[in-house]
Amino acid sequence: MTGSIEGRPASRHVNASTSRAAASTWWDGEADTYQREHEGFLGAQRWVWGPEGWDEADLDLLQAWPGSLALELGCGAAAGSRWLRSEGVRSVGLDLSHRMLQHSRRLDQESGVSVPVVQAHAGALPFGDATFDVVATAYGALPFVADADRVLAEVQRVLVPGGRTVLAVTHPIRWAFPDDPGQSGLTAIRPYFDRTPYVETDHSGEVAYVEHHRTVGDWVELVVAAGLRLDRLVEPPWNPQNRSIWGGWSPLRGAVLPGTLIIAAHKPAEHPAG
Repeated sequence: MTGSIEGRPASRHVNASTSRAAASTWWDGEADTYQREHEGFLGAQRWVWGPEGWDEADLDLLQAWPGSLALELGCGAAAGSRWLRSEGVRSVGLDLSHRMLQHSRRLDQESGVSVPVVQAHAGALPFGDATFDVVATAYGALPFVADADRVLAEVQRVLVPGGRTVLAVTHPIRWAFPDDPGQSGLTAIRPYFDRTPYVETDHSGEVAYVEHHRTVGDWVELVVAAGLRLDRLVEPPWNPQNRSIWGGWSPLRGAVLPGTLIIAAHKPAEHPAG
């Protein structure tokens, strides 16, 4: 949920390493601004699924239980993991950005709820096989990686048999529309099927920001190819209590277009030989 993006925009193909480097640099550089603008909405201790304004307490998608072990990918300042901790879940946060994790430490102190966090890339999780009961993310990691297949393979690896994953991403249909919360944001300007990443370069021409587009069908195929079983696709409507505007997300657009896609899946339970 980055909101509006400033820079020199273009559409071009970007490899995984370039995308990863851009994500690390961009989030470190923008972390302070991001928290200043959005911390009031995200809170210090809240799992919010998207700009529509629905919490995990509303949707109950994670189905985590007290004592279970959960991993939040792209946790940022770890507000989601902090909420899980307050519910008795042993949640761990992971993010690529060192600066975002510094904000997590600050919110630990302010809230009195501490979250163990790890700085790492979601495509190379520093955890053993079959470690977590739940792996989830709300707009973290997945929009910014070229190799989503690698990330999902890692999610499958670290889940216990029967474990659950819930992944919130920008709804793919939004790719066809301009990032505008007003009336002009209701008119499609690009093909939904154009999967060329959105890229911004700095003044020297170096890639500074990358966001990747995949269709709904792409996400389903990626989840299944990773060895996970799809349970639900959730397209939450706009929360009528939410009057906030976040970049191109707004009550006006939310009444017409879905803004978030939430993918719920699980790792099949192992069956004894016989």
